[in-house]
Amino acid sequence: MGLIKHSMKSGKTRTHKWEFSALGTNWSIETFSELPETIKEIVLARIETYDQTYSRFRTDSLVEQLRTPGTYTFPEDIVPMLALYKTLYDVTNGRMTPLIGSMMEQAGYDANYSLQPKTLTHVPPFTALGWDGKTTLKPTEPIVLDVGAAGKGYLVDIIAALLEENNITEYTIDGSGDIKQKGDHAETIGLEHPLDNTKVIGTVTLKNQSLCASAINRRVWRGLHHIFDPDAMAPTESRRATWVITDTTMLADALATALFFVPADVLQKQFTFEYVAMNMDGTIDASPSFDGELFI
Repeated sequence: MGLIKHSMKSGKTRTHKWEFSALGTNWSIETFSELPETIKEIVLARIETYDQTYSRFRTDSLVEQLRTPGTYTFPEDIVPMLALYKTLYDVTNGRMTPLIGSMMEQAGYDANYSLQPKTLTHVPPFTALGWDGKTTLKPTEPIVLDVGAAGKGYLVDIIAALLEENNITEYTIDGSGDIKQKGDHAETIGLEHPLDNTKVIGTVTLKNQSLCASAINRRVWRGLHHIFDPDAMAPTESRRATWVITDTTMLADALATALFFVPADVLQKQFTFEYVAMNMDGTIDASPSFDGELFI
Protein backbone atom coordinates (compact mmCIF):
# COMPACT_ATOMS: atom_id res chain seq x y z
CA MET A 1 0.00 0.00 0.00
CA GLY A 2 1.22 3.54 -0.74
CA LEU A 3 4.95 4.30 -0.96
CA ILE A 4 4.68 4.90 -4.70
CA LYS A 5 4.94 8.28 -6.43
CA HIS A 6 2.66 7.74 -9.40
CA SER A 7 3.71 10.81 -11.34
CA MET A 8 6.87 10.14 -13.36
CA LYS A 9 6.16 8.77 -16.82
CA SER A 10 7.89 8.01 -20.09
CA GLY A 11 6.51 7.34 -23.54
CA LYS A 12 3.04 8.35 -24.67
CA THR A 13 0.99 9.93 -21.88
CA ARG A 14 -2.45 8.55 -21.07
CA THR A 15 -4.72 11.57 -21.13
CA HIS A 16 -7.79 10.28 -19.30
CA LYS A 17 -7.86 9.51 -15.59
CA TRP A 18 -10.89 8.12 -13.78
CA GLU A 19 -10.66 8.53 -10.01
CA PHE A 20 -12.95 6.75 -7.56
CA SER A 21 -13.07 5.19 -4.09
CA ALA A 22 -12.83 1.46 -3.39
CA LEU A 23 -12.05 -0.62 -0.30
CA GLY A 24 -11.91 2.55 1.75
CA THR A 25 -9.18 4.24 -0.27
CA ASN A 26 -8.50 6.16 -3.49
CA TRP A 27 -8.14 4.46 -6.88
CA SER A 28 -7.57 5.60 -10.44
CA ILE A 29 -7.53 4.14 -13.93
CA GLU A 30 -5.59 5.96 -16.65
CA THR A 31 -6.35 5.28 -20.31
CA PHE A 32 -5.77 6.90 -23.72
CA SER A 33 -9.48 7.52 -24.21
CA GLU A 34 -12.23 8.12 -21.70
CA LEU A 35 -13.82 4.98 -20.31
CA PRO A 36 -17.46 4.57 -21.29
CA GLU A 37 -19.95 4.88 -18.43
CA THR A 38 -21.06 1.29 -19.00
CA ILE A 39 -17.55 0.01 -18.27
CA LYS A 40 -17.28 2.20 -15.18
CA GLU A 41 -20.54 0.73 -13.93
CA ILE A 42 -19.24 -2.81 -14.53
CA VAL A 43 -16.06 -2.04 -12.61
CA LEU A 44 -17.88 -0.47 -9.66
CA ALA A 45 -20.38 -3.33 -9.47
CA ARG A 46 -17.55 -5.88 -9.44
CA ILE A 47 -15.78 -3.98 -6.66
CA GLU A 48 -18.97 -3.97 -4.58
CA THR A 49 -19.38 -7.74 -5.02
CA TYR A 50 -15.75 -8.32 -4.05
CA ASP A 51 -15.99 -6.08 -1.00
CA GLN A 52 -19.22 -7.67 0.19
CA THR A 53 -17.53 -11.06 -0.05
CA TYR A 54 -14.13 -10.40 1.55
CA SER A 55 -14.31 -7.34 3.78
CA ARG A 56 -13.88 -8.04 7.49
CA PHE A 57 -15.06 -4.47 8.13
CA ARG A 58 -18.61 -5.11 6.86
CA THR A 59 -21.28 -6.83 8.93
CA ASP A 60 -22.98 -8.05 5.73
CA SER A 61 -19.91 -9.71 4.20
CA LEU A 62 -19.50 -13.43 3.61
CA VAL A 63 -16.24 -13.31 5.55
CA GLU A 64 -18.17 -12.05 8.58
CA GLN A 65 -20.19 -15.27 8.63
CA LEU A 66 -17.04 -17.34 9.18
CA ARG A 67 -17.12 -16.27 12.81
CA THR A 68 -19.73 -19.02 13.16
CA PRO A 69 -18.50 -22.53 12.27
CA GLY A 70 -20.47 -24.04 9.41
CA THR A 71 -20.27 -24.70 5.68
CA TYR A 72 -19.79 -21.72 3.36
CA THR A 73 -19.51 -21.48 -0.41
CA PHE A 74 -17.37 -18.67 -1.82
CA PRO A 75 -16.98 -17.40 -5.39
CA GLU A 76 -14.41 -19.05 -7.65
CA ASP A 77 -12.01 -16.16 -7.11
CA ILE A 78 -11.20 -17.44 -3.62
CA VAL A 79 -9.34 -20.44 -5.05
CA PRO A 80 -6.20 -18.71 -6.44
CA MET A 81 -6.10 -16.34 -3.48
CA LEU A 82 -6.19 -19.04 -0.81
CA ALA A 83 -3.78 -21.19 -2.85
CA LEU A 84 -1.26 -18.34 -2.77
CA TYR A 85 -1.85 -17.77 0.94
CA LYS A 86 -1.34 -21.48 1.64
CA THR A 87 2.00 -21.46 -0.19
CA LEU A 88 3.15 -18.35 1.66
CA TYR A 89 1.88 -19.75 4.96
CA ASP A 90 4.09 -22.78 4.43
CA VAL A 91 7.11 -20.81 3.17
CA THR A 92 6.98 -18.41 6.14
CA ASN A 93 6.27 -21.18 8.67
CA GLY A 94 2.85 -19.75 9.40
CA ARG A 95 3.96 -16.16 9.94
CA MET A 96 2.01 -14.89 6.93
CA THR A 97 -1.55 -16.07 7.39
CA PRO A 98 -5.03 -15.02 6.27
CA LEU A 99 -6.23 -15.85 9.80
CA ILE A 100 -4.36 -12.87 11.28
CA GLY A 101 -7.68 -10.99 11.45
CA SER A 102 -8.48 -12.00 15.02
CA MET A 103 -5.14 -10.69 16.27
CA MET A 104 -5.56 -7.47 14.29
CA GLU A 105 -8.96 -6.92 15.90
CA GLN A 106 -7.56 -7.56 19.37
CA ALA A 107 -4.79 -5.06 18.62
CA GLY A 108 -7.44 -2.42 17.87
CA TYR A 109 -7.57 -2.56 14.08
CA ASP A 110 -11.18 -3.67 14.06
CA ALA A 111 -14.33 -2.86 12.11
CA ASN A 112 -14.93 0.21 14.28
CA TYR A 113 -11.29 1.35 14.06
CA SER A 114 -11.28 1.53 17.84
CA LEU A 115 -7.45 1.50 17.92
CA GLN A 116 -7.72 0.26 21.50
CA PRO A 117 -5.41 -2.74 22.01
CA LYS A 118 -6.64 -5.64 24.12
CA THR A 119 -5.03 -8.91 25.21
CA LEU A 120 -3.75 -10.78 22.16
CA THR A 121 -4.33 -14.48 21.64
CA HIS A 122 -2.71 -16.82 19.12
CA VAL A 123 -4.33 -17.10 15.70
CA PRO A 124 -5.78 -20.42 14.55
CA PRO A 125 -3.76 -22.64 12.18
CA PHE A 126 -4.51 -22.54 8.44
CA THR A 127 -6.32 -25.88 8.76
CA ALA A 128 -9.01 -24.17 10.87
CA LEU A 129 -10.38 -22.77 7.60
CA GLY A 130 -11.55 -26.23 6.61
CA TRP A 131 -10.76 -25.33 3.00
CA ASP A 132 -11.42 -28.07 0.45
CA GLY A 133 -9.03 -26.61 -2.13
CA LYS A 134 -12.00 -25.29 -4.08
CA THR A 135 -14.75 -22.89 -3.04
CA THR A 136 -15.98 -24.47 0.21
CA LEU A 137 -14.86 -23.41 3.68
CA LYS A 138 -15.87 -25.34 6.79
CA PRO A 139 -14.24 -23.45 9.69
CA THR A 140 -13.67 -25.67 12.70
CA GLU A 141 -13.75 -22.69 15.07
CA PRO A 142 -14.70 -19.00 14.84
CA ILE A 143 -12.25 -17.31 12.49
CA VAL A 144 -11.64 -13.79 11.19
CA LEU A 145 -10.42 -14.12 7.63
CA ASP A 146 -8.23 -11.19 6.54
CA VAL A 147 -7.01 -11.28 2.94
CA GLY A 148 -5.65 -7.74 3.05
CA ALA A 149 -2.08 -8.73 2.26
CA ALA A 150 -3.10 -9.95 -1.21
CA GLY A 151 -6.72 -8.95 -1.67
CA LYS A 152 -6.37 -5.39 -2.95
CA GLY A 153 -3.78 -6.49 -5.46
CA TYR A 154 -6.05 -9.31 -6.55
CA LEU A 155 -8.90 -6.85 -7.10
CA VAL A 156 -6.61 -4.78 -9.34
CA ASP A 157 -6.03 -7.91 -11.44
CA ILE A 158 -9.76 -8.61 -11.58
CA ILE A 159 -10.48 -5.08 -12.78
CA ALA A 160 -7.72 -5.38 -15.38
CA ALA A 161 -9.37 -8.53 -16.72
CA LEU A 162 -12.69 -6.69 -16.95
CA LEU A 163 -11.08 -3.87 -18.93
CA GLU A 164 -9.52 -6.29 -21.36
CA GLU A 165 -12.79 -8.17 -21.78
CA ASN A 166 -14.20 -4.82 -22.92
CA ASN A 167 -11.32 -4.16 -25.36
CA ILE A 168 -9.40 -1.74 -23.12
CA THR A 169 -5.90 -3.12 -23.64
CA GLU A 170 -3.69 -0.20 -22.54
CA TYR A 171 -4.13 1.19 -19.05
CA THR A 172 -2.58 1.90 -15.69
CA ILE A 173 -4.64 0.89 -12.65
CA ASP A 174 -3.55 2.42 -9.36
CA GLY A 175 -5.30 0.83 -6.41
CA SER A 176 -3.89 3.24 -3.85
CA GLY A 177 -0.33 2.19 -4.60
CA ASP A 178 -1.02 -1.28 -5.98
CA ILE A 179 -0.25 -0.63 -9.64
CA LYS A 180 -0.79 -2.66 -12.78
CA GLN A 181 0.53 -1.27 -16.07
CA LYS A 182 -0.43 -2.63 -19.50
CA GLY A 183 0.55 -1.32 -22.92
CA ASP A 184 3.34 -0.53 -25.33
CA HIS A 185 4.68 2.44 -23.38
CA ALA A 186 6.66 1.94 -20.18
CA GLU A 187 6.05 4.07 -17.11
CA THR A 188 8.64 5.35 -14.65
CA ILE A 189 7.38 5.39 -11.07
CA GLY A 190 9.01 6.81 -7.95
CA LEU A 191 9.47 4.79 -4.77
CA GLU A 192 8.43 6.99 -1.87
CA HIS A 193 10.86 7.28 1.05
CA PRO A 194 9.11 5.65 4.06
CA LEU A 195 10.49 8.29 6.44
CA ASP A 196 9.84 11.35 4.23
CA ASN A 197 6.94 11.35 1.78
CA THR A 198 8.40 14.37 -0.02
CA LYS A 199 11.29 12.24 -1.29
CA VAL A 200 11.83 9.10 -3.33
CA ILE A 201 14.55 6.50 -2.76
CA GLY A 202 14.59 5.61 -6.44
CA THR A 203 12.53 4.87 -9.52
CA VAL A 204 11.35 1.77 -11.33
CA THR A 205 10.45 1.28 -14.98
CA LEU A 206 7.17 -0.60 -15.26
CA LYS A 207 5.89 -2.19 -18.47
CA ASN A 208 3.23 -4.90 -18.57
CA GLN A 209 3.88 -5.69 -14.92
CA SER A 210 2.61 -4.88 -11.45
CA LEU A 211 4.22 -2.97 -8.59
CA CYS A 212 3.15 -3.08 -4.94
CA ALA A 213 4.63 -1.82 -1.70
CA SER A 214 4.23 -2.30 2.02
CA ALA A 215 5.63 -0.37 4.97
CA ILE A 216 5.47 -0.05 8.72
CA ASN A 217 4.73 3.70 8.56
CA ARG A 218 1.23 3.06 7.18
CA ARG A 219 -1.77 2.17 9.38
CA VAL A 220 0.01 3.11 12.60
CA TRP A 221 -1.65 3.47 16.01
CA ARG A 222 -0.48 3.45 19.65
CA GLY A 223 3.01 2.28 18.76
CA LEU A 224 1.66 -0.52 16.56
CA HIS A 225 1.45 -1.03 12.80
CA HIS A 226 -0.55 -3.33 10.55
CA ILE A 227 2.09 -5.95 9.65
CA PHE A 228 1.73 -8.37 12.56
CA ASP A 229 3.90 -11.40 13.25
CA PRO A 230 1.59 -14.03 14.78
CA ASP A 231 4.54 -15.84 16.39
CA ALA A 232 5.82 -12.73 18.17
CA MET A 233 2.23 -11.52 18.75
CA ALA A 234 3.50 -8.07 17.80
CA PRO A 235 4.21 -5.98 14.69
CA THR A 236 7.24 -7.04 12.65
CA GLU A 237 10.53 -5.23 13.17
CA SER A 238 12.54 -6.66 10.28
CA ARG A 239 12.17 -3.95 7.61
CA ARG A 240 10.80 -0.46 7.09
CA ALA A 241 9.42 -0.93 3.59
CA THR A 242 9.32 -3.24 0.59
CA TRP A 243 8.51 -2.87 -3.11
CA VAL A 244 7.86 -5.84 -5.41
CA ILE A 245 7.57 -6.03 -9.20
CA THR A 246 6.11 -9.12 -10.83
CA ASP A 247 3.52 -10.26 -13.37
CA THR A 248 0.36 -10.10 -11.25
CA THR A 249 -0.73 -7.53 -8.72
CA MET A 250 -2.00 -10.17 -6.31
CA LEU A 251 1.43 -11.78 -6.16
CA ALA A 252 3.26 -8.46 -5.91
CA ASP A 253 0.96 -7.38 -3.09
CA ALA A 254 1.44 -10.65 -1.19
CA LEU A 255 5.20 -10.79 -1.63
CA ALA A 256 5.59 -7.20 -0.43
CA THR A 257 4.27 -8.46 2.92
CA ALA A 258 6.04 -11.83 2.84
CA LEU A 259 9.40 -10.03 2.61
CA PHE A 260 8.84 -8.84 6.19
CA PHE A 261 8.89 -12.45 7.37
CA VAL A 262 11.50 -14.29 5.30
CA PRO A 263 14.51 -13.34 3.15
CA ALA A 264 14.00 -12.74 -0.55
CA ASP A 265 16.06 -15.79 -1.57
CA VAL A 266 13.62 -18.05 0.28
CA LEU A 267 10.69 -16.61 -1.67
CA GLN A 268 12.59 -16.69 -4.96
CA LYS A 269 12.72 -20.47 -4.74
CA GLN A 270 8.95 -20.38 -5.25
CA PHE A 271 8.27 -17.17 -7.20
CA THR A 272 9.78 -14.97 -9.91
CA PHE A 273 9.93 -11.31 -8.91
CA GLU A 274 12.13 -8.25 -8.46
CA TYR A 275 12.23 -6.25 -5.25
CA VAL A 276 13.63 -3.35 -3.27
CA ALA A 277 13.60 -3.37 0.53
CA MET A 278 14.61 -0.81 3.15
CA ASN A 279 15.90 -2.33 6.38
CA MET A 280 15.38 -0.81 9.82
CA ASP A 281 18.85 0.77 9.74
CA GLY A 282 18.08 2.53 6.45
CA THR A 283 20.17 0.25 4.26
CA ILE A 284 18.69 -0.96 0.99
CA ASP A 285 18.49 -4.46 -0.48
CA ALA A 286 17.53 -4.97 -4.11
CA SER A 287 17.36 -7.87 -6.52
CA PRO A 288 20.23 -8.02 -9.04
CA SER A 289 17.88 -7.62 -12.01
CA PHE A 290 15.90 -4.71 -10.54
CA ASP A 291 14.98 -2.50 -13.52
CA GLY A 292 15.29 0.93 -11.99
CA GLU A 293 17.52 3.42 -10.25
CA LEU A 294 18.20 3.81 -6.53
CA PHE A 295 19.32 7.09 -5.01
CA ILE A 296 20.42 5.91 -1.55
